[in-house]
Amino acid sequence: MTQIDIAQLSNFTALKSEKSDLLDWLFDEALPTWSDRGVDRSCGGFYEVLGQDGRFIEQPRRTRLVSRQIYVFAVAAELGWRDCKAASDLVDHGLKFLIDKCQSPAGPVYATVSPRGEPLASEFNLYDHAFALFALGSAVRLGHGGEIAISAGHKIRDAMVAGWKHPLAGFEEAMPPREPLNANQHMHLLEAFLEWEEAGETDGWQALADEVVDLAVGKFIDAASGSVREHFDHDWRPAVGETGRFLEPGHQFEWAWLLWRWGLARGCDDVFPKVRRLAEIGENYGINDKTGLAMNGIWADLSVRDAESRLWPQTERIKAHIAAAEIGANENEVDEAMRHATDAARGLRRYFDTDINGLWHETLDAGGYPVAAPARASSLYHIVCAVRELHRFVQRHENLG
Repeated sequence: MTQIDIAQLSNFTALKSEKSDLLDWLFDEALPTWSDRGVDRSCGGFYEVLGQDGRFIEQPRRTRLVSRQIYVFAVAAELGWRDCKAASDLVDHGLKFLIDKCQSPAGPVYATVSPRGEPLASEFNLYDHAFALFALGSAVRLGHGGEIAISAGHKIRDAMVAGWKHPLAGFEEAMPPREPLNANQHMHLLEAFLEWEEAGETDGWQALADEVVDLAVGKFIDAASGSVREHFDHDWRPAVGETGRFLEPGHQFEWAWLLWRWGLARGCDDVFPKVRRLAEIGENYGINDKTGLAMNGIWADLSVRDAESRLWPQTERIKAHIAAAEIGANENEVDEAMRHATDAARGLRRYFDTDINGLWHETLDAGGYPVAAPARASSLYHIVCAVRELHRFVQRHENLG
């Protein structure tokens, strides 16, 4: 870890101000809106989307969304949201729906259920399993759910290992196997495994986290460019054609942050050059020159593929540059990383210019103008995670200073 007095660097004050603005918006606008309008108190669980008029739009319930909202309200209490009792109650509300309605008796989770909890998509979906594990690990880490949540998490993990383990490393997308295999799902599995580690439940979780990191370093990250590819064949080689050439700037940033967390947990700074390179790729090739926002897509040659900008890559940009600031080799590197994190935070706040407080635009087009669409509840997880990282970074270095 760097011994630089980060709080005295020129960009720390601006980053601290952005953190305060984001935290105020979260506490005063977003959490009150989504804890009121976004909760189904009749059937259980949470609504998937709110229209820009603030009204919920009924849709089937994805396990990944229920899981993300559990994390949102658990972290809201951790951050000190004034309505901590409501946040805790909503964590319990979400856990009940997740365990009672979304998890099958055999252990795996359904991808989608009806508002009343009837299974609608029972086939295995690795992405939803990653988030179910993430939600349960977060709940356990923050003191929710007790042995019921621990048991549910172990049951999901053990069923995945028994039924969908890939013969080389990682997990299958389906049984019988199908292609492409994807880095994204494994990225979120790493996030979940690290969450269980931080909860103190290290038995089995550390080995799985290490396996995903080995897969990322050995297969997902292109040796020539240092970028993370997205899609692979069954032997973990990049998929053929255009599918194998897709890159997402948001995932360059997100992998950077996760690999930093893993390296910190293991005391392994050998991975930090990859963290720096991923953040650099996202920043140097994944930002729209006109809008200053992280774009949706680039190609493997690092040229622009999709110049529009969804909300979530802005949050991952913040997290990646926080990680880069923590491992900067000198004052200039640290200050530059904080400048990028500040730019990313300012960019994120542009999405919050809506008629109803606490909502957001999911996408700004290539010119920086909102694309008309409801606000998806699933985006709140990205926002909360970024705010949490910013808050922890500022607090830590104020205290060190």
